Amino acid sequence: MFDDRFSDRTNWKLAQNRLTQAVEEARAVGAKLLDLTVSNPTRVGLEYDPHAILAALGSARSLDYDPQPKGLVSAREAVAGYYREQHGVQDLDAQRIVLTTSTSEGYSYVFRLLCNAGDELLVPKPSYPLFEFLADLEDVRLAPYPLIYDHGWQMDFPSLEKAVTAKTRGVVLVHPNNPTGSYVKAGEREMLNAFCRERGLAVVVDEVFLDYGLDAVAQNTRVGTGALGRPVERSSTVSCLGKAGPQGFKPKSSMDLSGAAEAAPLQRPNPDAGSAVELRSTGQPRAAVPTWSFVRNDEVLTFTLSGLSKISALPQMKVAWVVTSGPEAEVSAAMGRLEVIADTYLSMNAPVQWALPVLLEQRKSVQRQLMARVRANLAELDRQLAGQTTCTRLDVEGGWYAVLRVPVTRSDEELAIELVREKRALVHPGHFYDFPGDGYLVVSLIAAPEEFAEGLARVLTKLQQG
Repeated sequence: MFDDRFSDRTNWKLAQNRLTQAVEEARAVGAKLLDLTVSNPTRVGLEYDPHAILAALGSARSLDYDPQPKGLVSAREAVAGYYREQHGVQDLDAQRIVLTTSTSEGYSYVFRLLCNAGDELLVPKPSYPLFEFLADLEDVRLAPYPLIYDHGWQMDFPSLEKAVTAKTRGVVLVHPNNPTGSYVKAGEREMLNAFCRERGLAVVVDEVFLDYGLDAVAQNTRVGTGALGRPVERSSTVSCLGKAGPQGFKPKSSMDLSGAAEAAPLQRPNPDAGSAVELRSTGQPRAAVPTWSFVRNDEVLTFTLSGLSKISALPQMKVAWVVTSGPEAEVSAAMGRLEVIADTYLSMNAPVQWALPVLLEQRKSVQRQLMARVRANLAELDRQLAGQTTCTRLDVEGGWYAVLRVPVTRSDEELAIELVREKRALVHPGHFYDFPGDGYLVVSLIAAPEEFAEGLARVLTKLQQG
């Protein structure tokens, strides 16, 4: 009754989705659910160093107010040090780093920098559903480009070309993607840079899961033939729009594939060049992935987002950042405007900025624990899958999630609801992430091992029962 009092940008569908309702009903009667969707690393039994963390937050330097729009120099230098130590980026200038309270705030800054009201950004599907909320709040339209699965996930460049219009301002990547766990390959990066350079587009990259690589060949393989136009199963998302998301609701869709402009074909790299390694699931242990970061990308204007939420598994500390790279003149112009945007809000607090060097150091312990957890749960998943023929998993190169391919005997949402009600196991249906249709479930690999094993067993039992 009050719709006319509020902006159209907040006219979301706020009702809970049916899965959330089923979960609340189960918990209301005291049922213990085995949660295979857990994403909060502070509640999965990791060991932190509370003394070091709390002591770092108690610095007396926090009593002084020093409003720096991009963040305190010492904090930004700590971020540059992380990239130097973890990813071999020796020449990252801390002046190109802007601290934010979250990657969501970082997206907001970048969207405001690049887009006027009604402008468009190209976003991958399947991927994280939060993009639509962020875009709505900035009056930005999102146009999806599909990822395709052909011996591993790949960007679909023919579809990317069709999606671009005169309103397009940039291409969003998630590296590695959530939930598919796929990294952007070196060949894809070359093609993307050529695509954006020709059209004057920026690249916006979310690297929050960058440090959690599982597959040593993930970023160095050629671009598969499917990405170059060979017919394969495509992850088009048009049929999935408008369904409720994992927060319990999802806004009206701002996606639109209509009116896509024709573009000249890209000059594609030789598909036979480099190492040609198929990304099939073997179940064998693999070396850590060589994690190339887009903060190195100097070919086109690039904004790389990350933060403590995943790097140090400290989401409650509310520290993230945007790193700008690319041609020098474009970087200089972008940084001048970003600094004004950041200065308008000054959202960072002093204690967490002074503590940032210590908080980043915590990653060395917590990432070892998380990688051991992810690998153990992935091995358990493969062990249980080997004992049945109903369900398979898709290849995963990094991140905290695995995607299961299941029989399409009902909608993914119906299956997830039945699992809650009958098996007391909670998984995410694929449509939460805009998978192309039914037949996909997403499970977290950071759940406690005992809970993961039992919950997975219940899921597979249900699938075998039909």
